[in-house]
Amino acid sequence: MATQHQLVSVYLNEADQWEHRPLHLEILHFLSRSGCAGGTVLRGLAGFTAGAEMATASSPGSEGKLPVVIQFVDLPEKVAEVLPTLRKMAGGRLITLQQTPVIPPQG
Repeated sequence: MATQHQLVSVYLNEADQWEHRPLHLEILHFLSRSGCAGGTVLRGLAGFTAGAEMATASSPGSEGKLPVVIQFVDLPEKVAEVLPTLRKMAGGRLITLQQTPVIPPQG
């Protein structure tokens, strides 16, 4: 019933750019153009990275420092196809990969 897919998460912050445009939107556009099944951008209320102070939505000066996570689920073959470009776009940012069973919708 369930098929094996992969969940990819890319951890960024709001200020990250790709060719002078918001990186999270550029990655989402890339995934769409590449034929991925779908993708979501999640905006965090607070977060920190190694060597940086915590940023929160309510703290002064946190503009552009809040966490953004891009997630998409697809077949392993599609993930392998898009991963090289995704790694290039994400630069030194964290990318995680998890095996996940997907239950197809009924109907």
